[in-house]
Amino acid sequence: MKVLTVYDSYFGNTEKIAHAIGNALDAQGDVEVLRVGKVKLEQVTGLELLIVGSPTRGFRPSTPIARFLKGIARNGLVGVKVAAFDTRFSASDVESRVLRTLMNAFGYAARPIADRLARVDGELMIPPEGFIVVDTEGPLREGELERAADWARRIVAGKDL
Repeated sequence: MKVLTVYDSYFGNTEKIAHAIGNALDAQGDVEVLRVGKVKLEQVTGLELLIVGSPTRGFRPSTPIARFLKGIARNGLVGVKVAAFDTRFSASDVESRVLRTLMNAFGYAARPIADRLARVDGELMIPPEGFIVVDTEGPLREGELERAADWARRIVAGKDL
């Protein structure tokens, strides 16, 4: 199986999640984990599974991830299974009621990533997932790397990839 995980990362947390996902899928065959700036759009051709992840920045994916997604042509992911993830604060960990309200109203990066992948005909394999960072620069909440590996295994478990 040919798998590509594309990510962006500011403080290394999303990168750690992306590599945990890649390591969990390593036994599946040809698995690559690449920072978005190193990915060429032609690399999505011939994939069986594309996973895209971003830190949540202003309730959205990072600009480089958004640019990458916009570069995928309509029908560009026909026949490709897709999944999306982000790193984020947990709304329950935020003290500001105003910020919690905004987080609940505007959401996180994973949903817009998944929506864009679906608009270019990717087949969403699992609901978008968020992995929790404890503070602006991290670290990841304890257990998040294991949860990311489990999430990745659920993507392919029982699926005809």
